[in-house]
Amino acid sequence: MSRPPGSTVGGQAVIEGVMMRAPSKWAVAVRRPDGVIEARSDPLPRLSSRSRLARIPFIRGVMVLGESLSLGFRALSWSARKAGDEESGEELKTGHIVVAMVIALVVFVGFFMLLPLLAARGAEKVFGESTILFNVVDGLVRVLLFVGYIWAIGRSKDIKRVFEFHGAEHKTIHAYEAGDPLTMEEIQKYSPRHPRCGTNFLLIVILIAVVVFTIVGRPALIWLVASRIFLIPVIAGIAYEVLKIAANRRELAFFAKPGIWLQRLTTAEPTPDQVEVAVASLLIALDDEERQLVEARGPVTPGALAYQVSG
Repeated sequence: MSRPPGSTVGGQAVIEGVMMRAPSKWAVAVRRPDGVIEARSDPLPRLSSRSRLARIPFIRGVMVLGESLSLGFRALSWSARKAGDEESGEELKTGHIVVAMVIALVVFVGFFMLLPLLAARGAEKVFGESTILFNVVDGLVRVLLFVGYIWAIGRSKDIKRVFEFHGAEHKTIHAYEAGDPLTMEEIQKYSPRHPRCGTNFLLIVILIAVVVFTIVGRPALIWLVASRIFLIPVIAGIAYEVLKIAANRRELAFFAKPGIWLQRLTTAEPTPDQVEVAVASLLIALDDEERQLVEARGPVTPGALAYQVSG
């Protein structure tokens, strides 16, 4: 087995495809209804690595998160437009996607922020006032709602396909990082779950929020709601540092376990044609030197090489 390139890659499932992020470029590949893989790539914006703030613990996590969300939106927007072009003949405008995301954000705040607060206040009426009880119930309800939401949307055929592409992304990254040839046989032997998945980050954020909100205490309701919104960057910064430390220390690997378990809901076994899309996205995201190292390991699954690059 040859040694893998010294870079770390990440990714994201999109509509009918996969986005891959390498050190210098990012790429997104989509399987069109006609069977052709269409892809695009762009230089990776690295504001978080150029700024001095990126060296400051906790702040760097917020910057990386913002950068990742921006990149993810661009990839999702592109894949959605391609899906709209081919399937309905109507292009999904970026404005439509923005409106949909704003609506989703409002629903998120109401469902995952306000509902747990109401449940916690209800628990206090039964068991008496307690800051610890309030925040434990608040956090527990939020976790249950989050897991239930993931389970519910996973029943949808379209979302299930996204979860399959999510699994294809993880399997491909596993094979790449292990230094294996990117053949279908080698890739499919790996798990569709990965310790660096964003699902891990989301779950750690929810768990850390319980601790942070307990420290905040019980201000007036309006400030209680505001704290759930405005402290999100603080919680995200702490979560980033926790996962960063845990990734480098085996004795702290248990921090990733809950996220791995949750990935049983957010990933699924991919089909070969979905794996081909993930491999194509990875190859396009790598720079020339890294791609040559990958190709030197052995053959690449042929279907991943038959792609068209958008201008």
